[in-house]
Amino acid sequence: MASKVDMELKKAFVELQGKQLETSQKIKLHDIQIESLKRNKQHATFTEREINTLEDGTKTYESVGRMFLLTPLPDVKEHLQIKQTAAEEKIKVLESNKTYLEGSLVEATNALRELVQQKR
Repeated sequence: MASKVDMELKKAFVELQGKQLETSQKIKLHDIQIESLKRNKQHATFTEREINTLEDGTKTYESVGRMFLLTPLPDVKEHLQIKQTAAEEKIKVLESNKTYLEGSLVEATNALRELVQQKR
């Protein structure tokens, strides 16, 4: 009887430990994605700031793959603003997912601790 209980506890322990590891890896991935999006947003902000100093008749080019297309200045500004807002929205989604994952990690950690306490 005792060995059956120990096997069940061991199985639950392994499952909770796996869930905890998986969740912490997802949190790290979200952190990396958020930092990347923040850098992209900052790059777009700096580029927009520099483009705003240009005169209206200045020729501007946008990269499309490996080539550059002549693009009107207002269109370039609009594309930069779109990039910034898209990055902000993705950051918000990732941060809310990260918050959920952190809560899940805390729950898994607490369950793991309770399981260890029961085993003693």
